[in-house]
Amino acid sequence: MRALHVVAALDAARGGPSYSVPRLCRALSEAGAEVTMLSVRGADAPPSGQNGNLYCDSRFHWDYARTPVVKSLRYSSALGRTLNDEASRTAIIHNHGLWLMPNVQAGRVATRTGKPLVVSPRGMLAPAALEFSRWKKRAFWALFQGPSIRHVACLHATSEQEYEEIRSFGLSRPVAIISNGIDIPDAAAFSDASMSGERTVLSLGRLHPKKALDRLLHAWARVEGGHPDWRLRIAGPPERGYDDELRGLSHRLGLRRVAIEGPLYGEAKSAAYREADLFVLSSLNENFGLTVAEALAAGTPVVSTKGAPWSGLDVQGCGWWVEHGVNSFTAALDRAMAMPRDALAAMGARGRTWMIRDFSWEPIARDMLAVYRWLAVREEIPSIVRVK
Repeated sequence: MRALHVVAALDAARGGPSYSVPRLCRALSEAGAEVTMLSVRGADAPPSGQNGNLYCDSRFHWDYARTPVVKSLRYSSALGRTLNDEASRTAIIHNHGLWLMPNVQAGRVATRTGKPLVVSPRGMLAPAALEFSRWKKRAFWALFQGPSIRHVACLHATSEQEYEEIRSFGLSRPVAIISNGIDIPDAAAFSDASMSGERTVLSLGRLHPKKALDRLLHAWARVEGGHPDWRLRIAGPPERGYDDELRGLSHRLGLRRVAIEGPLYGEAKSAAYREADLFVLSSLNENFGLTVAEALAAGTPVVSTKGAPWSGLDVQGCGWWVEHGVNSFTAALDRAMAMPRDALAAMGARGRTWMIRDFSWEPIARDMLAVYRWLAVREEIPSIVRVK
């Protein structure tokens, strides 16, 4: 089975897809598929054609990367040429994301060559996501994105919530519901938790208005005084000057134990999860919420809004899944921060067990391959696919 994956960008600052798309490609390759991934490299990144991860990872020149307005489309003529060349030799074209020219190019080539097209929106059809640059997205859909995926063979949702968002947007094609996976860190890496006096609430991810971190700060303002041994750490790549907005709000609220930091990668990111007593996700919307899975895999309990599809936090006893709003977030924080270390650690251990059991990459790759075989060689429709 040959599959051609297209994703506009893999910059670490762009969040979950920079991990989940390459990791899916690797898992598919380990399951026996022949996978090529095409993406557009950053403006200052060197040429890349990596083959060390079982699959071919090709990253192409970004045309007009320094041209105002046009650069936002992340167009690459080199990617388009390779996509055309490779399409005749592949069984499936799998596009990840929307609203950028590589996503359009993938759909156009699939239509022209008659290859089955799979589209993973990656949360970009959520109502909260659609509100950002709404009129630009409406125009882009009418002119480019909509026509390019009109004949999509199957959509891919990472959760029940994202499936509902796809249907609410008006797309009626079959949808495969397959979650993202997570790599589980070695237990030895975090088993000896710090017993220092200070305790930490961690929020990690893009600093973007859709993350609703202003609500988190308002909630923190209500609990900070009652929990003097706790601090709040907010870390991530800033967008739209949102980090400065948050610092200004923190100052106006008189917060004393809040740190707003830049992005964390690699070992620094892993260490942040290990050292945190509690992880929080305040987002308005997430199709999956990779940081929740990463925190749980590291044995850290989680408070998440219902903007992310993590109802299992309550079911599995490893966190709190709360309504949007300052009041509900305040109550969850207050309750969690009042718990002793060993009680929170026990919740984190249950979360880690859940990640190992239900979110490993092997079964996820197996399900995706079943979708590919259904589309390419007309095998029986998998049970994970909904046609209505």
